[in-house]
Amino acid sequence: MDKDQAFETQVEAPSNEIIIAPLPRITLQAFCETPGVAATMQAVIADRRMDKAHARIQMGGPAAAVEAFRAAPTPNVIVVETVSDPATLVRHLETLSEACDAGTKVVVVGHVNDVQLYRDLIRRGVSEYLIAPLGTLDILRTLSELYVAPGARNLGRIIAVMGAKGGVGASTVSHNVAWAIARNLDASTVIVDLDIAFGTAGLDFNQDPPQGVAEAVFAPERLDANFLDRLLSRCSENLALLAAPAVLDRTCDLSEDAFDQLFDLLRASVPCVVLDVPHVWSAWVKRALISADEIVIVAAPELASLRNAKNLIDLMRAGRANDSSARLVLNQVGLPKRPEIDASEFAKALNVEVLSSIPFDAQLFGTAANNGQMIAEVQANGKVNEAFIQIASALTGRGEAKRGKRGLFEPLVAKLTRRKA
Repeated sequence: MDKDQAFETQVEAPSNEIIIAPLPRITLQAFCETPGVAATMQAVIADRRMDKAHARIQMGGPAAAVEAFRAAPTPNVIVVETVSDPATLVRHLETLSEACDAGTKVVVVGHVNDVQLYRDLIRRGVSEYLIAPLGTLDILRTLSELYVAPGARNLGRIIAVMGAKGGVGASTVSHNVAWAIARNLDASTVIVDLDIAFGTAGLDFNQDPPQGVAEAVFAPERLDANFLDRLLSRCSENLALLAAPAVLDRTCDLSEDAFDQLFDLLRASVPCVVLDVPHVWSAWVKRALISADEIVIVAAPELASLRNAKNLIDLMRAGRANDSSARLVLNQVGLPKRPEIDASEFAKALNVEVLSSIPFDAQLFGTAANNGQMIAEVQANGKVNEAFIQIASALTGRGEAKRGKRGLFEPLVAKLTRRKA
């Protein structure tokens, strides 16, 4: 596959769960007739996937939509709820179609399960007909599919890993989990080191690439599929790295949406993207966490980690009402002479289950770090490596893959392999 095609192909995500793509920068207006659908639409526009969209909800149904756009331009998407009979609905839609600008998409929410009505509406140019009552994710999925090309609906999963405090080993966890996803679960993976000034992914993978994440962030006008491909370096068969420069020649006062374009390109290119999120708090860090498909909070079994992890998990719950809770990983468990909070008490205080408890092993982790290796390369059959495989399986929804006959790699890793050969 050539460069022009490589990043245009979306590949199947590791999990069986259907990933709903975030909507692009669109305008949307919804015209509801019942409180139930109006409440669902409110939940839709509050969802993280609608972050870039500008949406508005009002009551009145099809009649209100017709009146609203008699002399006003139409938005990218109009959602219309109707409780009227099919003949009245069709009349309203015919009038509305006369006012609609080219490219406006119309989604109708009805209360009648009528196949003939559905076919009639589709023939008249309606993008989709949904039957109430509806869940938030049902509407989100429909809206997302309006802007995803047919045949390219499978998106990559973004996993964000962040420490509850500095020094708890979140980078080590993220790197080893990415390795386990790529090697043990046989899924092409990209790890992104977001700590531009002090990132350690290059050291941990024994890589010193001349370019990396800084070039993607500080030159957004150049960022496209081909440029991103040149920034990636190969760590293993299925694993590529977007490294941080770890130099202090410039400060990293980034805007809230600094990484949006990069994440969109990566999501459309590989099944799994692991973000190594630094322990700082800024608008872009918050945005990266909330927009991720899975969040892992790494904590040590002590009080400061407990407080910070609670704050992070509570914030993620509030900002991700339609997503699963952030996952909790306890690291450095069993550090000699340190009083520790028991895992069950830690979990009870946060109202989450501990996904995994990783035992402290200074010799093992120190050897891996100093050699630029992953834990699996130093001690493949140990409990620590088993913990990373367990975390990888839980985050992707897959069991350990059989290392049998190798299939075709995704375009990204295939190109990296050819270029490095």
